[in-house]
Amino acid sequence: MNTANKIAAEVTGMVWKVEAKVGDRLQADDVIMILESMKMEIPVMAPEAGVLSEILVAEGEPIREGQIVAVMSGA
Repeated sequence: MNTANKIAAEVTGMVWKVEAKVGDRLQADDVIMILESMKMEIPVMAPEAGVLSEILVAEGEPIREGQIVAVMSGA
């Protein structure tokens, strides 16, 4: 069964670096992107195995806690 999994930012900050590309097959805990908040780097990780179907933010973009930053499709 194919389901979408929305991934939200856990902190307010900025997108420091996007590590994965749309279409990448990821395993649980693979890093999708790294956020910067208060001079700390916080990874955003895949919650489960699947395919990265959307990245909704760009490097350097400010984000807020709870904002959806990526979408994965279940395998």
